[in-house]
Amino acid sequence: MPTFQYQSMSASGDRLSGVIAAANRAEAVRTLLQRGETATSITMTSGAADQASPVRTTRSASRTSLRRPTLRKTEMATLIREMATALEAGLPLMQALRTIRRQASGKGAPAILDHLIERVEAGEPLYKAAQEYGRPFDDLIIGMLRASEASGRTHEVLHQLADLLERSVELRRELMSAAFYPMLVLGLILVSVVILVTVLIPRLMGPLIATGNVALPMPTRVILGISTFLQSWWLVLVIVGVVAWLAARAWIANPSNRMKFDRFKLKIPLIGPLIRDVAVARFTHTLGTLCSAGLPILEALRITRDTLGNTAMMGAIDLVQGQVAEGKPLADPLERSKLFPPLLVQVVNLGERSGRLESMLMHAASAFDRQVNTSVKLVMKALPPILIIVMACVAGFVLAAILLPLMEMQAFAQ
Repeated sequence: MPTFQYQSMSASGDRLSGVIAAANRAEAVRTLLQRGETATSITMTSGAADQASPVRTTRSASRTSLRRPTLRKTEMATLIREMATALEAGLPLMQALRTIRRQASGKGAPAILDHLIERVEAGEPLYKAAQEYGRPFDDLIIGMLRASEASGRTHEVLHQLADLLERSVELRRELMSAAFYPMLVLGLILVSVVILVTVLIPRLMGPLIATGNVALPMPTRVILGISTFLQSWWLVLVIVGVVAWLAARAWIANPSNRMKFDRFKLKIPLIGPLIRDVAVARFTHTLGTLCSAGLPILEALRITRDTLGNTAMMGAIDLVQGQVAEGKPLADPLERSKLFPPLLVQVVNLGERSGRLESMLMHAASAFDRQVNTSVKLVMKALPPILIIVMACVAGFVLAAILLPLMEMQAFAQ
């Protein structure tokens, strides 16, 4: 009978290792589960080759080629939280997965849990099973799962991951809520201007123009010119707009142009500071969570880089990784990039000097969350008055275009 070298974790969190005899890998995993141990690594040491593994690999590979069900970030956070709670209650990993599977509903969660149960039962670590599945398991989730198994603090790290995902969802909702009212006002302004220029004003001014007795003032001529142009060339404008949009997307697709555009976004008043604050808050939360989970700093930086969402800031992190790989401090390249706030540079510097980088990052993340909330409130308070001023200017110009010729016609009649 084949023998397998195994590493496992007991229900109390102790890491164990040894040799076990079993007909195949799956039976070895089941034997360990009966002992109350969760296998983290199983390697065949002697005996016949495991014939079940190629079959599973082929089935898994064929399934990978198909489009698999996925989960939204809120649902993924809930799934991770349930796993953390089950493990914290003392359940072994396989029993925790099966318990959650019995309660799972919908399409995505059951499919994901079935895959995880199958691969973990075959002796694979949880992070590898998640990596094989693909979406919705991104680099962040896979890195945290790997760190949870390596650190032996699985439920703690999974709780941290769930907190991180929930905070990301909450932040996105705050931004969408902040942008809703200004975008609604802007849309109403555009619709009102189009209706006034193309429908209302031409009908009001039509009889006046037909008389030919009154010289039209400049605002009226401008509005009528715009109206004539829109009515005659609207199809051309639509085509030009679509072409311009496609050309802009193609231009931004070029990496160097995308970096220029992202640098420009950071310099826009009101919007630029908000973009930076959101990116820095997400970066600090993620980096602090990964470091506290025990991930090496270089791997944590690689995973965290993609959470920034701004190629200019991502390029700065690439330089940081290069410097850190050479043994240099983390704070210096952050400061030289001039894209990150001084508070973050100071926190990283103090954290490196004191050896408490992860705890300092988590404290700084709370400060940056408050800064994001302040920036969102500032944008919410500033944009509506700006849009109202724009709307008042447009309404005043349109009103002048209507009233001035009427006043001149009245003066001419007298």
